[in-house]
Amino acid sequence: MTAPVFLADPADLVRTEFMLGGPEGRHAAAVRRLRAGERLDLTDGAGTVAECVVRDAGKDSLRVEVLRRYDVPAPRPRLVVVQGLPKGDRGELAVEMMTEAGVDVIVPWAATRSVTQWKGERAVKSLNRWRSTAREAGKQARRFHLPEVTEPVTTAGVAALLLEAALGIVLHEEAASPLSTLELPGAGDIVVVVGPEGGVAEEELAAFRAAGAVPALLGPTVLRTSTAGVAAAAVLLARTGRW
Repeated sequence: MTAPVFLADPADLVRTEFMLGGPEGRHAAAVRRLRAGERLDLTDGAGTVAECVVRDAGKDSLRVEVLRRYDVPAPRPRLVVVQGLPKGDRGELAVEMMTEAGVDVIVPWAATRSVTQWKGERAVKSLNRWRSTAREAGKQARRFHLPEVTEPVTTAGVAALLLEAALGIVLHEEAASPLSTLELPGAGDIVVVVGPEGGVAEEELAAFRAAGAVPALLGPTVLRTSTAGVAAAAVLLARTGRW
């Protein structure tokens, strides 16, 4: 069993011994009930890791000693998934599964056929929920590079991402090329676009093609938008050698 992972301030990770407090310390002490002598790993979420041992456990904090410190390189190529906004809580489900799989960047996309639209205060709350889900799922998956959940983008924003990508892919049920047969880059960004429940509109598909994206078929069945991203990630992470 690997050691549990918690987030810590980068300034603390360079110290020999310190108190882990706040929400992370409370979770470690009160929920996980870590006690003196037990191991845990602390990370800043950007690749720096401190292997630690608990020296003393309080009600809502831990005094930890750093045993070893190291940096984990960011994985390459980077996998970016543009997620069309799904209905209800399926957005958080998609974020959770993609984080567990190893997606590096998740981009909320306000697609033409998205039933859900993020506006005003709802947009702020929804984005915060996605980011919180990614943070907690990243710790559960023992990731030392937490995924970035960006600000929501429009179709023009997605096209701009595709223009800069080493490979741009649009998942589409009418595509001729299976995702598993595409030639993949060894570095740079692989950007995968996942449409909402209603799919990618024709004008969106045309804009993405013009930006250099390749339509690809994920498989013989039509997946829900909340599961298509993690399924595509599994194919690509295995083929790039990251899995």
